[in-house]
Parts: sequence; C-alpha cells; structure tokens
Amino acid sequence: MAENGSDRQVPETPEDVRIDSLEERLRAAQEREAERTGANRPARDTSEAQGGRVLSYLLGGLFGGALMGWTVDRLAGTGGAALVIGLILGIIGGFWSIVRISTGRVPGDKSE
Repeated sequence: MAENGSDRQVPETPEDVRIDSLEERLRAAQEREAERTGANRPARDTSEAQGGRVLSYLLGGLFGGALMGWTVDRLAGTGGAALVIGLILGIIGGFWSIVRISTGRVPGDKSE
C-alpha cells in the first residue's frame, strides 16, 4: 500500500513552518492595511456623487450671489436691492448648473 508513496506524509521542516507563519502574518497585515485605508469599503455610488455636486452648485450659487450682493450693498449703499438681485442671480446660476448636469453637460467642460 505504501509502495507508490501516496500514503506517506512528508514531515514539515522548520523552514516550511516559518514560511507558513510568514504567510499568515503577511495576510493579517494586508487585512489590517485594507481596513486602515478603507479598501474594504464599498465604492461611492455615482448618484451619490452627483447629488453632492447638485447640492454644492445650488448652495454655492445661493451663498455666492448673496455675498456679492451684500458686498455691493455695503460699498454702494443701495439699501438691500443688490442683495436681492444677487440672491436671484445666484439661484438662477445654481439651477442653470443643475440643468446642465442633468442633461449630461458638466459646467467647466471645454467641449461645450
């Protein structure tokens, strides 16, 4: 039964044990590094990224227009008219950017 050598087990040498131990420690270190860097986290959804972009354009237009309008009011003393105009223009600009995103054209893209 043992003539062909298939039933015999080869004893592990100290070198094999060291290699197995090294592989196990390497695997554990790779798992810790993947957890630390976030490689195990699921990738961001494109719709989540687009939602963040839409929100930033809307709020950026609103706050940017308000800031510019307020600055013009302070410098020119127009009594709030420039603030209202700046808000309206900021909202229009924000919505315009959102429309461009939803149609597939990204603001700042040179191919337009």
